[in-house]
Amino acid sequence: MRRGFSFLLAGVIAGGMMLGLAGPALAHNVLVSSDPLAGSSIEAGPSSIALTFDQPVNGGPGLNAISVTSTDGGHWETPGEPTIKDNVVSLPLRPLGPAGEYTVSYRILSADGHPVADSLKFTLTKAGTGTPAPANEVAANPASTPATGTTGETGGGVPIWVWILGAVVLLGGGVFLALRGGVKEDQHQ
Repeated sequence: MRRGFSFLLAGVIAGGMMLGLAGPALAHNVLVSSDPLAGSSIEAGPSSIALTFDQPVNGGPGLNAISVTSTDGGHWETPGEPTIKDNVVSLPLRPLGPAGEYTVSYRILSADGHPVADSLKFTLTKAGTGTPAPANEVAANPASTPATGTTGETGGGVPIWVWILGAVVLLGGGVFLALRGGVKEDQHQ
């Protein structure tokens, strides 16, 4: 019984270590920096938006999108797909117009294959001379209207906590059966 318990304990420890290492590998991308910085106040409008994530971003037509809107609903991004270079996603902007708050909404395809959507804001303190994109240009460019949300994820998929809970239940059942089987063997000897 003692040897069987040692093997069982070693298996439990190894399983726990594997679960601990699997979490980071299954994590969705997280925004770590932006240019302009989230919540910043800037005097001149940027020529582009750059979003830096903690992991490389998956690319492909229609998979990633960035939009920049002012409080009046005007769009300030240029038509086309964002550029992806490893973990940085960027998109050129039109010259900004009125002073005020601008919202950068994005949707990217995470390294684990799930879409991640969120937004950030910055404030332009001095009015620029630009005009927003015409409505027909925005409507013709599906990349300029990403799904937005504050959850950080728009994709389906099973949350990792479900997998961990399932593993704990299976492991617990295995331990119970192994210990119960070991007790029966000792009683028959």
